[in-house]
Parts: sequence; C-alpha cells; structure tokens
Amino acid sequence: MVVRIPPYKEPSSLDAVGTVCELFAGVGGFRIALARSGLRTVFSNQWEPATKAQHASDCYVHNFGPEGHTCIDINELVTRHVDTGGKLIPKTDIICGGFPCQDYSVAKTLGAAHGLKGKKGVLWWDIRRLVEANLPRYVFLENVDRLLKSPAKQRGRDFAVMLNTLGSLGYVVEWRAVNSADYGFPQRRIRVFIVATKTRRKKPMSLAEAVDAITKTGVLARALPVSGGEVPTSRIDLDSAPDVISESFNPGGGTSPFANAGVFLGGVAYTRKVEAVPSKKHDNLKDVLVADALVPSEYWVPRERIPEWRYLKGAKSIQRTHADSGGSYKYAEGSMAFPDSLERPSRTILTGEGGTSPSRFKHIIETPGGMRRLLPVELERLSGFPDDWTRFLGSGKEASDSRRAFFIGNALVVGLVAMVGKVIAEDLEATRR
Repeated sequence: MVVRIPPYKEPSSLDAVGTVCELFAGVGGFRIALARSGLRTVFSNQWEPATKAQHASDCYVHNFGPEGHTCIDINELVTRHVDTGGKLIPKTDIICGGFPCQDYSVAKTLGAAHGLKGKKGVLWWDIRRLVEANLPRYVFLENVDRLLKSPAKQRGRDFAVMLNTLGSLGYVVEWRAVNSADYGFPQRRIRVFIVATKTRRKKPMSLAEAVDAITKTGVLARALPVSGGEVPTSRIDLDSAPDVISESFNPGGGTSPFANAGVFLGGVAYTRKVEAVPSKKHDNLKDVLVADALVPSEYWVPRERIPEWRYLKGAKSIQRTHADSGGSYKYAEGSMAFPDSLERPSRTILTGEGGTSPSRFKHIIETPGGMRRLLPVELERLSGFPDDWTRFLGSGKEASDSRRAFFIGNALVVGLVAMVGKVIAEDLEATRR
C-alpha cells in the first residue's frame, strides 16, 4: 500500500488558528506541516550563503508564491528588522525553523552586547534577536541530535547557552530527540525538537513538575507520547550569565549531561531519558515505491557495477597515512544493509542521495526488476512531502534529480512536525476561547 500524503492546503487568514514566521525555510517543510493544523505562514526566509543561485528559495516560491517570502541573509534581515523598530518581520504566534547544523560554536565570547558569537552557529543569535524583538507565543526549532553534545571539548555547552539565552526572554523550553520511525513514518530520521512557550512564571519547576512536563503535560509529550518509567532525572543549574556558562560548562568534555528529553525554566534544566510509545501503524520503505514499469532506465544499477556498491556498503579496514603527520593509521567501518530492506523504514536521507555513482550512504533497493536507486518522488514520500514537490524551481524550470535529493536531505519529516503543530494549535485555540 503506497503512503498517502495529504495535498498542501494553506488556511485562509479568516480560518487560521494562528500565524507563523518560518526561518531557514528550505522547501517549506514546516509550512506544510503547520498548515495541517490551521496555522498560516505569513512570513518566510530562505537563504543559502554558500551559493549564488538560490534553488531552495526558488522551489519555495514556486509552491507557495512570493507573498511574504524573503531571500536574504538572515543576519542582515534581522539587523534591519531591529534597526527599523520591528517593522520588517510581522509579529506572529510562532517562529519556527530547522536552523543549520554545520557548526554549533554559539558560545565564543566576543565582549559585545550579548557577549557571544560563533561561526555558522552565529545564526542562533539571529534567531534569539528576532525572538527578543517579536516575542512570539511559541518558538519551534529542529536540529540534528548531536546538538545536545557539542562541542567535543565541553559536551553540551552550546545547548546550555541556547537554553539560557532563550529562557531569559521569558520562555519555558522543552526538548526531545525523536526518531520519526517510532511514530509510524517510513524514515529512521533522528532529530531534536525544541519548543519554547512564553510564560509569566520565573521560578524553576520542582522535580515533580518537570517530570510531569517531560512525560505527560508538555507540548512534546502530548504530541509524541513517551513511556516515563522509573529513570533518573538530572537537574542542571544554568542561571549564570551566558559567557560564564560558555567558559565553565562541562570543562572536562566526556558525556553531555543532556539526555534525550528535558525542560528548562527559570535557570534550571531537568533532563531524563524517555522512550517513545511506538505507533501501532508503521509505514516502511516498500510503501513509498512506484511500480517498476515507471522507473527510468538510469535508476537501474547495471549488473557490472553491483560489486562496487557491495564493496562500499561492506565492512572494511584500510591502512592509511595521515596527510599532516605522515603517520600510519587504520580506517575501519562496519557493514551496512545491502540492499536496503523494503520491510523497514528507510535510513536517514542525506543530501548526497542523488546521482548515479556508487556510494556507501545512498539507498539501493532490490525489486523484481533488479537493483536500483530511489526516485526523487520516493524520497519526497519518505519525508512526507506531496509528490513532485521539489520538481520545479522558479519560472517553471525543472530541478535536477540530484538537486531534488539535496532538498529532501536537508528537509524534515513533515508528518512528525504536524503532530507537534496540532498540539500547539490546540493550545492557541484554548487560550482564545
């Protein structure tokens, strides 16, 4: 049975439950997901600093239209917004985004007004500045799970600074590392969700309140049910200034103190390990596939190239020489499924999924027609996008299949975000009755 993905439908301004500002928009995964709960995106920004061509922004505009969309460096955008007294970006109920994950060095001291800066991690401070200027009811962010344990020499430091600086604006902050396959989706993609809710409360939670929020009453707990269990809950005090946290947090490195779930309020974080309550219905890789007769010839792997794929997917131990020191070392890697199982959710889709060349990380499947790579439409379905969502760029120009794979590798699992959006929308409605 093929996965059925709802078509995109934007709620009207009259019907909308709430409004959304989407940052780091990519091809619009947050917007599609939140629209399913009646949340209307009124402003968006997508900018890729590494390239002149803005393909993701072009795809976004093709699907949603240009109204409310900007394609500009976010630092420049937020700076202009703040300098004009908050007139550039409309105030919304939600600010959301999957902010770039290449660098989490958010805690490098500068001695500036907010004291901190990083490299690409500087984008965190643009998010924080916009939240401070617009004070939305909710902030909903997504990132890779290693965010909880960066950098290597001070595990968890960067996330600690994020909690501290977001919480200082008057938010209770929840987080969860979630595997989308646990909730029935056909891709094993693990990401950290961060949901911050505006609150008037300033004092920290008690241990009992925190456990309740993490396992039952919080936005993420209600959206993505977990089994609490009798596991330890750790308290982490983060009521120092950000630069102090930057210098002193977990100086020995080792293990990050942040578990896969937690809550922060009033300078204190509580964290514990939780397990998902698995969905009763599960979609698998086979459920997104098109019929063999519809697969273009270039997606079938020639028989003579199959050994290359098998080698790259297999376990290996290779003697190598270090480029700088000249020393010898052994590079080892374990085996991967070959071909990928059709009876399980897929592995995480990466940005390099496209192209015909053999690769350790690309998917390869076997059907009655032979071995082949995945089509762009199948990648879209694995992430919950409507069919052919990434097909067109601006002016109707078609995107290459490699570009389409890159878009999806950078995207999120739409249905999982929609589950969280549903709870946020319900809470917004409840406060307005």
